[in-house]
Amino acid sequence: MFYYVNGTVTELEAGLAVIDCGGVGYACATTNYTLSQLKKGERAKLYTYLNVREDAMELFGFADREELSCFKLLTTVSGVGPKVGLAILSELTPERVALSVAAGDHKALTKAAGVGPKLAQRITLELRDKFAVPTGAVDMPSAGGQPSAAGNAAEAVRALTVLGFTAGEAAAAVGKLDGSEPVESLVRQALKALANR
Repeated sequence: MFYYVNGTVTELEAGLAVIDCGGVGYACATTNYTLSQLKKGERAKLYTYLNVREDAMELFGFADREELSCFKLLTTVSGVGPKVGLAILSELTPERVALSVAAGDHKALTKAAGVGPKLAQRITLELRDKFAVPTGAVDMPSAGGQPSAAGNAAEAVRALTVLGFTAGEAAAAVGKLDGSEPVESLVRQALKALANR
């Protein structure tokens, strides 16, 4: 129903931002990352997700489409509602969520409030196929035990495809970067490049 809200930030509280759009204040439940991007009295644009329940309508807002896409993926998992999705994205960036699920690292997800070991395992199991890397796409670690540049690039491409980009778009964006950088840095730079296309 609402794709985004664009207006002046009038209130900021823990887990909540109010955006004034034409005299109407939209209360958006949000993550710590999105809150860190906002300043009271300044204009902001939040990509939104409207959750309609029998007894309430809740609006969730995100600083970028990647965070919104990750939130939508998380809430497809049985037992992960919008509040748990927000808790996960308040602890981990979308890139870290993608890498944790792809690597089967369910312990990283338990850092979020309300996510126990069983739910974290369910998240990694149910979303693993959506974060899968084609056979041969990931390079083996170098002799020092660290992932090689090709391995970092493959991980970055995988994270970008999970966030909704095609494999071609992701590979083209990552291919222009220095593959020896950490995966999170590659993903962040590629997202900027893709946003400025």
